[in-house]
Amino acid sequence: MRELLIRQKQVLFFIIAGGLSAVVEIGSFKAFSTYLPHFFARETNFHGIHYPLSNIFSTSCGIITNYFLSIWFVFERGKHSKRKEFAYFMGVSFVSTLLSLGFFQIFYSFIFKDNINLIFYTLSPEMISKIAAILLVSILNYSVKKKVIFNG
Repeated sequence: MRELLIRQKQVLFFIIAGGLSAVVEIGSFKAFSTYLPHFFARETNFHGIHYPLSNIFSTSCGIITNYFLSIWFVFERGKHSKRKEFAYFMGVSFVSTLLSLGFFQIFYSFIFKDNINLIFYTLSPEMISKIAAILLVSILNYSVKKKVIFNG
């Protein structure tokens, strides 16, 4: 019973840490996707890739936030050294970033075409696509980080 409570607590903390990281990632994506096109005209569509720099920079912000929240609040240290743990975390995050970018492109190009009006805020297709990609990839992230990196 105690292990079940500890596991549920870990999942809850992972959701909170992931939610905070997602807020950082989505907020920075909004900022980057608003301002980078003023400096890089091809940012909105670079050879069919929509908002590549905005995605990469915002995902990096989210990954760094998630790493620190994960080691401080979610997972116990595993059997790896801090350096190796960080390297594994970044490797998994790199693969996750590629998946997230791919899902974003699919969602933005084919699925989410219209704004969603939430009364107090309107979500654009790029924001909806970013949120959907984050949610999809976060499930994979938890499993891999728990089993491979933090050995829990």
